[in-house]
Amino acid sequence: MTQDPIAAWHDLVERRSADGLDALLADGAVFHSPVVHTPQVGKAVTKAYLSAALRVFGTDSFHYVRELRGDHDAVLEFELILDGIQINGVDMIQWNEAGLITDFKVMLRPLKAVNLIHEKMAAMLQSR
Repeated sequence: MTQDPIAAWHDLVERRSADGLDALLADGAVFHSPVVHTPQVGKAVTKAYLSAALRVFGTDSFHYVRELRGDHDAVLEFELILDGIQINGVDMIQWNEAGLITDFKVMLRPLKAVNLIHEKMAAMLQSR
């Protein structure tokens, strides 16, 4: 039976753990950051970005507020408060027939949030 990648992603977010990302990502996965101009291609770099995001976004205030699903894609809207800034964003996720994530795009608002996340993600990625 093919895994449900969105259920698996929700589990990682709930546990605030990157354990399981290897089994969830396709080898050629692509990550689209709200602060990096070019897509980040490959399982290793996608895992690095998502692992950092799980740590940066993994606060008690983080929660998904809406989910729209298709056969091989989903849009998950989220909200959180980080350093006093109300952040709203979406995770746009695509997966293949095997249930492995092939494309993960994050979009954020407002501009203050983008700047804050840029700072925190850069620090997290540099520390790995």
